[in-house]
Amino acid sequence: MRVGVEIGGTFTDLVEIGEGGVRIVKVRSTPSQPDEGLFDALVAAEIEIGRLQELAHGSTVATNAVLERKGARLGLLVTRGFRDLLLLRRQDREVLFDIFYRKPEPLVSRVDTLEVPERVDSRGDIVVPLDIDGFKPALERFLEDGGYDAVAICLLNSFSRPDHERQVAELVRQIAPDLPVTCSIDVSRAFREYERASTTTLAAYVQPVLDAYLRRIEAKLAASGFAGHFSMMQSNGGRVPAAAIRENCASALLSGPAAGVTGAIRQSARSDVHDIITLDIGGTSADVCLIRRGRPDLTREARIDTLPVLTPMVDIATIGAGGGSLVWIDNGGLMRVGPRSAGANPGPACYDRGGTAPTLTDAHVVCGRIHPDAKLAGTMPINAEAAHKAFVPLAEALGLSVEEVASSAIQIAVEAIVSAIRLISTSRGRDPRDYVLVPYGGAGPLHAVNVAEALAIDRVLVPPNAGVLSAYGLLAADYSLYDGVTRRTPVTEAALGTVTATFDELLAGLNARADRLGLGAQRRSELILDMRFVGQAYDLAVTVDHAALGGMTAADLYTAFIREHENVYRHGGLGSNKAVEIVSFHAGLHVPPAAAPSLADVAGGGFQVPRQTVRIFDARAWHDATRMARGALSGDLAGPAALEDITATVFVPAGWVARSDNAGNLIIWRAT
Repeated sequence: MRVGVEIGGTFTDLVEIGEGGVRIVKVRSTPSQPDEGLFDALVAAEIEIGRLQELAHGSTVATNAVLERKGARLGLLVTRGFRDLLLLRRQDREVLFDIFYRKPEPLVSRVDTLEVPERVDSRGDIVVPLDIDGFKPALERFLEDGGYDAVAICLLNSFSRPDHERQVAELVRQIAPDLPVTCSIDVSRAFREYERASTTTLAAYVQPVLDAYLRRIEAKLAASGFAGHFSMMQSNGGRVPAAAIRENCASALLSGPAAGVTGAIRQSARSDVHDIITLDIGGTSADVCLIRRGRPDLTREARIDTLPVLTPMVDIATIGAGGGSLVWIDNGGLMRVGPRSAGANPGPACYDRGGTAPTLTDAHVVCGRIHPDAKLAGTMPINAEAAHKAFVPLAEALGLSVEEVASSAIQIAVEAIVSAIRLISTSRGRDPRDYVLVPYGGAGPLHAVNVAEALAIDRVLVPPNAGVLSAYGLLAADYSLYDGVTRRTPVTEAALGTVTATFDELLAGLNARADRLGLGAQRRSELILDMRFVGQAYDLAVTVDHAALGGMTAADLYTAFIREHENVYRHGGLGSNKAVEIVSFHAGLHVPPAAAPSLADVAGGGFQVPRQTVRIFDARAWHDATRMARGALSGDLAGPAALEDITATVFVPAGWVARSDNAGNLIIWRAT
């Protein structure tokens, strides 16, 4: 028996794969104690923990620790002269025209930063030797006075010479053996000292929180006789054994959203669809991601609460347009949706748990897209009257009907989602019309066709039981390990030996780590070069075929970079004779999991709703629409229609047609 549990802001989702096929369960999340939500889901599914062969988990506990500033009290050790590194940041501003703008507070204050007497240049040559004995008394006083929960170490140019950081870390462990220590060389061996220091402090900041969280789960599992494999989802779309994620806690910062992307890739591939744009709308946010040829783009730098993170992450754009997003009127009299959310408690007004403010979910209830008789997550009844009542103050303030206000709120959310998709597509030289939109999460299928219409996308693919696709993605994800190093190398024939040797070095380290973690022998490698024209400040990621690496020439590397430059910028590449250099090398190692059956194995899953004609408000008017169980669909069904299963409702507007394919995916296309 294998189980995936993904904890969201409103619901905790469970997918079980066992001898009897696939089972799904949704329970309410407990934001104050997210690990309780995991065990609530196991209890609701009546799972004997002692029989579990595998438990895969995704959670936002690390992200929340940063957003809520509830991480460790942290001490930071830096090279002498760089004490103000986190305070100075970069010269850019998050808000351009705010004359009162202040840079966000770093995770470590200046008083908690200690300078180390050492210096190494970018080539790895020692400029100032490390005086470890002379530094010891200052470090002893620093640790004794600080009362720290963890220590981060980030020395200048340590990516080119790591031994100074190793010596300082060993000294910290001698003085305070129980104090967690995080070195930048174990988190990100990349240049740009501010970004590397930010990543290191983030990893150290959440390490005690994540470690305590995992220990609570592991203790409860052990007490129940669990003897299987416990793994955690990483931000890069792959997972690792839970014990290994403690080595670099920064890799857990976008754990939940990445699982959904992996699930969408696996389920879409069953319908031979590999170029997709994913749309994940849960209770608090909407996440979008672009996938080419079955693989998501990985970004080398993301931001968590404006703090840069240098670790491979699935390139996801997030906006505050989830089902629980509040609908409100700003000081200028304009209606807004999000980013504030009703969350899991009290939740939308229609949940009937004390919420009175209107939300996006309430808007769908008012417009009839979610039927008053429907049960959220298969068990939660809806209070349609409460949803209607929540919109009355806004309707009176705007001089519109309740239905018009609710419909407008949905349209505002759709436009926000469209802007997010353009950010990951057209702004990067990719036409969204070349992709299939794949929605999931509890609210994704409600908005998807309207989003596709606005982007001129002709086809939408809705996975079965789309509301739990992220939990499914946990079990479908590879075990993935990544490593990288900055090593500036010119693209010349003479430098090809350095390219091959560096990749061999990275893969050897990854394979040794995979052996230590007990991962399987079937492994796939991924090689990426960060390249740029000499003199440029930023670089482009260029994928390298491992099988062709031995016979690759400098001209091949140059051509690959020029093509990527043309694809992104549409100019400045072809015909150019400018010198090109490699900045950083990245390698990934992927170990496939046991085969996961399709979520279609539980599509319908005994879920029953009588086929009937209902009224749905769309395009500023009421329309007759078909309401039915998604699992009962056979043949083509023209919209408007609302198709329901236990986890989500799919809205098909007029002018679109839906049909289930052989993989259990719902295909929706524009009628001719």
